[in-house]
Amino acid sequence: MASSLLALIDDIATVLDDVALLSKVAAKKTAGVLGDDLALNAQQVAGVKADRELPVVWAVARGSFINKAILVPAALAISAFAPWAVTPLLMVGGAFLCYEGFEKLAHKFMHSAHEQAAEHEALAAALSNPAVDLVALEKDKIKGAVRTDFILSAEIIAITLGTVQASPFVTQVAVLCGIAVAMTVGVYGLVAAIVKLDDGGLYLSRRTGEGAWPRLQRSGGRAILWAAPWLMKGLSLAGTAAMFLVGGGILTHGFAPLHHFIETLTQQVATGAGAFLAALTPLLMDALVGLVAGALVLLLVGLAKRLKPRA
Repeated sequence: MASSLLALIDDIATVLDDVALLSKVAAKKTAGVLGDDLALNAQQVAGVKADRELPVVWAVARGSFINKAILVPAALAISAFAPWAVTPLLMVGGAFLCYEGFEKLAHKFMHSAHEQAAEHEALAAALSNPAVDLVALEKDKIKGAVRTDFILSAEIIAITLGTVQASPFVTQVAVLCGIAVAMTVGVYGLVAAIVKLDDGGLYLSRRTGEGAWPRLQRSGGRAILWAAPWLMKGLSLAGTAAMFLVGGGILTHGFAPLHHFIETLTQQVATGAGAFLAALTPLLMDALVGLVAGALVLLLVGLAKRLKPRA
């Protein structure tokens, strides 16, 4: 009995160790989606009144949990009954990441700063108009954010599934559920902190008093107000770059000849230029593949829209 109990404990410890290791690998691979998810969801709350920001974030977080409650069992069913579909799904997810990243770049370069400022002014005017139904606007924002979250969650679950595909079923369940919960809590916890950052800065900047501590609080508040827009821009840029790196990496690993070519090129660079450039080579190649794939998918989507018959 004692030996059986010890063997069971040893098996459980082994499973938990595998879960921890695979969860760490999956979290690294999904970091690109996470960065874009943060920026995108923080932007979705833009235009909502300050006292409604946290309720909107909570509503989207609930929708995200529902999305993952659908996606995790679907992923486990695919792994159990159609494991051959995991790689194609990963490739589709990688291509979509590249497309989404390239679409963001195209939108930025195809629309002038004047046009973007006009869109912002139109939103501000709509919010100040008493005839605008703010409840309906808020519901539309929540629905749009939940739809976007479903796509990004599907990418996260697909990437995680690819990481644990060869593991036992119990490990797959533990890693997928763990990543789903951790990503949802982490993303929407950070989104809530980001959207209230300017409120915190404003509160600190209005502190009264002439002592060193009140002056320090006011200075800190002004620094937060100055840094908040740059934080959003930094998150957006990092998310876009990570989409090309992660999406391109998925595509290069899924297409064996290209993967072998990058490995050979990396070895040649290591021989001729050193370890540092050799470490950068796979990243640069993944980013290049991501850019090219994103441009091609965007072109195909544009052609499909042009060819689609109008109602």
